[in-house]
Amino acid sequence: MDFTKPARTHQEQLGLLEARGLHIEDRDRALHYLRHLNYYRLTAYWLPFEADHDTHRFQQGASFDALLNLYVFDREFRLLLLDAIERVEVSLRAGWAYHMAHQHGPHSYLDASLSVRGDWHASHLAKLEAEVSRSDETFVAHYRNTYRRPATPPVWAVCEVMSLGLLSRWITHLRPHDREAIAKPYGLNQKVLQAFVRHLTYVRNLCAHHSRVWNRRLTITMKLPRKPRALAEVINANEPRRLYNTLVMLGYLLDIISPNHHWKQRLGDLIRTHAIDATLMGFPADWKERDFWSVVVGTSSQEASQ
Repeated sequence: MDFTKPARTHQEQLGLLEARGLHIEDRDRALHYLRHLNYYRLTAYWLPFEADHDTHRFQQGASFDALLNLYVFDREFRLLLLDAIERVEVSLRAGWAYHMAHQHGPHSYLDASLSVRGDWHASHLAKLEAEVSRSDETFVAHYRNTYRRPATPPVWAVCEVMSLGLLSRWITHLRPHDREAIAKPYGLNQKVLQAFVRHLTYVRNLCAHHSRVWNRRLTITMKLPRKPRALAEVINANEPRRLYNTLVMLGYLLDIISPNHHWKQRLGDLIRTHAIDATLMGFPADWKERDFWSVVVGTSSQEASQ
């Protein structure tokens, strides 16, 4: 079948939504958002308001403001995710670099024997060297101007120019006992950490590219932890492709990395402010009754910061 759909003007887009039963509270306001957000970008946010997906008819009472509320929530949700991912990424960099430096030497990342496969090491090293060569960090320039060999800085410096994706590859291809040492401060099994860093890279890329994360079915999943028990009991094994388990793991790690983070409270505030049905993100129906989330239910972030 050939594609024959014509491009529609903003006014035509708005008229189509109205014809399908969407209530438009303020036409000028709705047109403003269609100009700046893209009609096609908004389609995923009105799916819960459709009475029939084949005809795209909306439920009675569905409104443009309601779907816009979901969009705004998702935007603020991505920023909250990035805040947590940044702290976890920085911690993982530090843990990887410290272990490698003290266990195997300042330039241990150059040693192919520390990787489970030498060909993987060669390709990852080439990518790391390219990232270092593109860096304009002062410490990279200082190293180049001061030392002849090795050509790249020590592990505690190169970790600061590594992308999360590349860090994930280095951790993935370390020998298991090295991964165990890196995972130990977090109380995690090394295979759980390995899978989570890969999964976190995927989630981080979704956020960085402004993709929808609310109500998304994730294609790269995390390995569900069995230990520690307090963490395993909060995981929702029935929804492995929703974001809930990612949020649990981030909250767990932040409790270790930054004990006074208030991130879980901020997450709860965001869900409450936008009246979000959290089950669409894989939250179990009784999530508020679980000890892990008690701080979310009992205290707002504003109260926690006072």
